[in-house]
Amino acid sequence: MPSEVIAQARSQGRVLLNEVESKRLLEEFGIETSGAQLATSAEEAVRIAGELGYPIALKILSQDIAHKSDIGGVRLGLGSEADVKAAFHDIMEAVQQRQPEARVDGASVQRMAEPGVEVIVGMSRDPQFGPVLMFGLGGVFVELLKDVSFRLPPLEPRDAREMIGELKTAALLDGYRGTQPASREKLEQLLLHVSRFVEAHPEVVELDLNPVFAYPDGAVAVDARIILAE
Repeated sequence: MPSEVIAQARSQGRVLLNEVESKRLLEEFGIETSGAQLATSAEEAVRIAGELGYPIALKILSQDIAHKSDIGGVRLGLGSEADVKAAFHDIMEAVQQRQPEARVDGASVQRMAEPGVEVIVGMSRDPQFGPVLMFGLGGVFVELLKDVSFRLPPLEPRDAREMIGELKTAALLDGYRGTQPASREKLEQLLLHVSRFVEAHPEVVELDLNPVFAYPDGAVAVDARIILAE
């Protein structure tokens, strides 16, 4: 049975799930996220921010915008009502200037997650092999070193453990120059949850959790993007 989130997207002719929808879908499979709520106005963003508590992050929500940061659609570390209201207007103006044809649903409002070790988890469907899972250290390590590992689901615990251990930069997960370590066990659990999600949703052709903040006691997907088959 398709999820209600996917069924709604299908009924609207959409293949890109927004951040709020993506996180809701992933949470159904035990994947912890930083959460996100939809705001359609600056006033609504301020109200949600007050309920969540500061500092706040705002991100554009649009089915036509896959990479929000590239067009100025993200504002982080907002500490007051005035900051949230100004950021909401700034985001909408940036989108109007850089991608005026984009259909905009509003903005996602979420509490800023505590910084952790950045990792990335992804999936794409290969025409020949089917779904391929990817794991790597996030941030500059993905951009500069291309240090990632791949496996075909379904994953067993050993597969998840090996995906993490075979990274050239895996030692960074254990703490580096005073930084807090990341729990490899929690990251293994995350990969297993993602594997089960991918198996359950063959209509998902692309999944991107980036960044995931990994902590000594958990791992939280701060941003999420899901693309469905046409």
